[in-house]
Amino acid sequence: MSSSDEFIKEITLRICSSLDINESMSSAFDYLRHQVPVDLLTLFILDERLGAVRRIANAFENSCHVTVPEEILPLPEGLLEKVAARNFSAPFIVDPEHDEIFRALAPVMNYKGITDLMVPLRIRGELLGGLVLRAGGEGRYTAEQVELIGGIAKPFAIALANALAHEEVLRFQAVLLDDKRFLNRELYGSAAEDIIGANTGLRNVMEMVRQVAPLNNTVLLLGETGTGKELIANAIHFSSPRKQGPFIKVNCGALPDSLIDSELFGHERGAFTGALAESRGRFERADGGTIFLDEIGELPPSAQVRLLRVLQNHEVERVGGKRAIPVNIRVIAATHRNLQSMMTEGTFREDLWYRLSGFPIIVPPVRQRKEDIPALTRHFLAVKSREFGMSIPPSVAPGALLRLMEYDWPGNVRELENLVERELIRHQGGPLAFDLIGPNQTGEAKTVAAGNAAPSPPSTLDQAMSAHIIEAMKAANGKIHGPGGAAELLGMNPNTLRWRLDKLGISYRRRERGRSTGK
Repeated sequence: MSSSDEFIKEITLRICSSLDINESMSSAFDYLRHQVPVDLLTLFILDERLGAVRRIANAFENSCHVTVPEEILPLPEGLLEKVAARNFSAPFIVDPEHDEIFRALAPVMNYKGITDLMVPLRIRGELLGGLVLRAGGEGRYTAEQVELIGGIAKPFAIALANALAHEEVLRFQAVLLDDKRFLNRELYGSAAEDIIGANTGLRNVMEMVRQVAPLNNTVLLLGETGTGKELIANAIHFSSPRKQGPFIKVNCGALPDSLIDSELFGHERGAFTGALAESRGRFERADGGTIFLDEIGELPPSAQVRLLRVLQNHEVERVGGKRAIPVNIRVIAATHRNLQSMMTEGTFREDLWYRLSGFPIIVPPVRQRKEDIPALTRHFLAVKSREFGMSIPPSVAPGALLRLMEYDWPGNVRELENLVERELIRHQGGPLAFDLIGPNQTGEAKTVAAGNAAPSPPSTLDQAMSAHIIEAMKAANGKIHGPGGAAELLGMNPNTLRWRLDKLGISYRRRERGRSTGK
């Protein structure tokens, strides 16, 4: 092998030695400086978007005494077109005195007392940029050295193209990461703080969320359909140390039995007809974050077995696979079904139940937290009004909120949201009366149909407050202070509640004393 071939081979190995272009340039420089005069090695591109020469990487000795070009060097207007017209292809020694292109760059490139050897770099005939060897002193390169350096143009051109491709990948990665953070803020924001009823009807639930969120244990959310279990799952994830990781939601009831194993756990190529390539499942995609399994009671037996293995060993095995894939995930499950009854029937595994139910959270239905209905109604009015293009949400008629609070809401929050949407569609001006509760009838009509007289709504705020406090006192059996007392149920200070009882003329306190003395 000739010395020229050995030189090109060694340079090629060095410039391809690392994915980091700066490391590759440093390795190439260490070899080059023993072969030809070079104090500074610079790789650059012609950036048409910026109208500038942009440095990608360089290498030099710590004691380098020559000027290092700026990272971005703006070009005079029209210079890029002149470079394209020149059609540079072979290496050449820069001559700023007799070349108009480099003469225009002389004020910023500082050619005084140095020699630059320029190597144009092309891919498929297109000029990407160049490689510059700079040495202190004038007339440092011979014709033989220029010819020798011409042999390294191709490996450096490939290295430059790879560096640009890697830069583009990193740019898109940064864009996607930024998009993800933006969407997280838009969709969930301060998830735990923004939940309506967090300090009233859902107070106990949110306290449990605050307790469990910093941990990694499995959580089981129980409650009727439409109570907001997914929102609670959001709050747990985005209040946890995993909040920067993925949050993957799976509705187990919406996946066909024939596809659920593949969707959750992935499959290998050829595992079944139509599996033309390997596919990661939802558990693998949730690695480093949280997976929310809604309607866990709908999982078929085969998927229950696989899920049990994930919970026990923190690893998944793809359909058709022979190796276990470790996953770092947190599982939050939810259901409206009675899993214990399903265990008795043999449709839900007992061992899976015990794995899931270590920390159950029961999300109460709306009928058990009616104090949240006014806030929920106002929230849905604001949201739906924006969706419908209304600049200002309509007001609510007097007595309408009380009518909503008297209804039992079998469809929970989802039914209330639908009612608000229906009321806005029917809106013809004026306050919203909410006289349609349920699909086709008002709360008054339902009461009459049941054979009861329709109650008249209280005419004053004090009457409404009095009725609400009396109900709380009945629920607490007259107890005001302590766990289970009316003050706790109402979210009030006990002394404030006693003052309110006296102000409204409610005599439950005196009755309580009478019972305690045997009267």
